[in-house]
Parts: sequence; structure tokens; C-alpha cells
Amino acid sequence: MLSRAASSPNKRNARARLLDAATKLIREKGFTATSVDELCAAAGVTKGAFFHHFASKEALGVAAANNWAETTSALFAGAPYHLPADPLDRVFAYLDFRRDLVSDEIAAFTCLVGTMVQEVHGTSPAIRQACEASIFGHAQSLVPDITAALAAHNVHGVQPIDLALHFQAVLQGGFILSKASGDPAHAKASVAHLKAYVAILCEVPLPR
Repeated sequence: MLSRAASSPNKRNARARLLDAATKLIREKGFTATSVDELCAAAGVTKGAFFHHFASKEALGVAAANNWAETTSALFAGAPYHLPADPLDRVFAYLDFRRDLVSDEIAAFTCLVGTMVQEVHGTSPAIRQACEASIFGHAQSLVPDITAALAAHNVHGVQPIDLALHFQAVLQGGFILSKASGDPAHAKASVAHLKAYVAILCEVPLPR
């Protein structure tokens, strides 16, 4: 029998594999259509291992949303859009970064928490709240740059958090259009129109 110290890394690996499988399968199929059996098969773990780490599929959904928030927060924290000295340039660079994340594989660039919350917002308060924390938390991370950009260009009557949330609404809407059409170009076009809106709002030429 393995000691607790020796077995704990395997337990952590099993949990991580299940979360990775959840991220992939839910983005491809949706939360409801993804079964526990499929998650276990994709992660290479037993159903017993699943229920060792998660009391239910709903608990897995909450953990997947939290894991998504942590993973994407690290991605955005290290992204190059923070480098420009001018705050408006940073805002435009953020939108360019979001555009560049769009790939030919729709499931690979769409949002896990956006996908889940559309399905279960009325049936799973726990998952809804975890998705809310992820989406609104990311929006909040944009507020300092948006605040500085609006101030630098004398834009009044716009609340930075409202604009940050509008960014998320447009991005999530672009994902939906791409899913509906099967065409990633709609997600990129949504970002392009968002950049144009910001340029108009700040009364500057639209950057390339």
C-alpha cells in the first residue's frame, strides 16, 4: 500500500486530468451533454476516482469554472497587451490579443464559463455563481486601463466597469455567432467592431 505522501500526487494528477477533460469536452459538447463516464474516459480515471474528488457533476462544474478563472487569469496577466505605455494602446492591445486567440477550431477559443452559464444559469446556482465570478472578475481586471484611457481622452458619462462588461458581452456574443454559423470569422469581426467603438468613444483614429 502506498503511503499518503506517495499517493497524493496521483490524486492531484487525477483531479487535474478531470478538470482538463471537463474544459475540453464542455467546450465541445456543452455541460449537459457531457457525461461523467465521458469525463472519466477522457481523463483516464475510474468513476471512483471522479467521486473521490467531486461529490457530483455539479461540483465538477463549479471546480471547472474556478480552474478556468485561475488558468485564464494567469494567461491574461502574462499577456503582452500590458506593455504599451499609453493606456488606450493597452486597451486596443487587449482587444487585439482577444482577436488573436480566435482559431479555426471553435471549441478551442470559446469560453468555458460562458458555455456553462448559458445552459445552467436557471438550474444550478452554484455553477452560475462560479461562472459569474470568472466573467465579472476578468472584466474587473480591465478597469484600471479603461479608467486611465477614458480619463486621458476626456470621455465622460461612461463607467469603466460598464465598458469592461460590454467588452465581455461583445466577446461572448461573437462566440455564439461563431458557434451558430460554424465560422470563427464572426468572433474576429465582433472584436473589430468593438475596437471601432472604442476609437469613436475616445475620438481617435482606428488603429490597424
